[in-house]
Amino acid sequence: MCVRNEEEMMDMLVSTEWLAGELGANDLRVVDATYFALDPARDAQADYEAGHIPGAVYLDLANLKDDMSELPGMLPTAEKFASRMQSLGLGDGSRIVLYDNSLHRTAARAWFMFRMFGANEVAILDGGLQKWVAEGRPLEQGKVALRHRHFTVWRDPAQVRDLGQMKANVASGAEEVVDARSEKRFTGEEGDPRGLAAGHIPGSKNLPFDRLLDADGTFKDKGELQAAFDAAGVDGAKPLVTTCGSGVTASVVLFAAALLGREDIALYDGSWSEWGLRPDTEKAIGPA
Repeated sequence: MCVRNEEEMMDMLVSTEWLAGELGANDLRVVDATYFALDPARDAQADYEAGHIPGAVYLDLANLKDDMSELPGMLPTAEKFASRMQSLGLGDGSRIVLYDNSLHRTAARAWFMFRMFGANEVAILDGGLQKWVAEGRPLEQGKVALRHRHFTVWRDPAQVRDLGQMKANVASGAEEVVDARSEKRFTGEEGDPRGLAAGHIPGSKNLPFDRLLDADGTFKDKGELQAAFDAAGVDGAKPLVTTCGSGVTASVVLFAAALLGREDIALYDGSWSEWGLRPDTEKAIGPA
């Protein structure tokens, strides 16, 4: 069994080698945060039960949302989040490692939620399940027996932007808005998959989330990450707000910024699902 110094903090991004060495530690919890937002026919839970990292629990990110909102995937209430964590055996004092098996790196969305709701020791497995399997590491099938644990929850509103704040920012330009969608969706050359208006939030910059990843799904090194932000024209002197289609890949950009040491970061939870839907929001077409 792994024993660690209590003063040691887990890195935000951990390797498959590191996780393999830590499995079995009393305080470690592994979480499958796979979510197929644009492929509803694919069953993420069935995939989890067919094969997951030993000891991992299934988060069901698709249903960890605000059921009262008409928008897809809006953040749940703090009470709902805490209840879900307790039922999954994720509690105070847990070191939480998130992974996924999605091209959209949905573990980053889960990371954002955990951090916003008060969990400090939470990391993403670099390369996710794809890399774990490619290295021939073990999997287990079925479900994991769960034991309820207390989860002290709080909500940090500074990490989230709403529609009113985004409208105000279009007028002021006080914060740098970075859109994680593809270049063609950003410019309006390609239509929105949800049938919403085309284009982007005026004044925003475009940094497609996949430019932050290597071919194997791992995050690029810090020098390459910074180069990607620079190439997108992101002003590092301004607080950063990320957006995308529904708040999922925006979390990947947010996580990359955090890897670079950024703390003045937030996410527009409604993203284009809200902005592109409303008739009272200005839409820009063309490059940034």
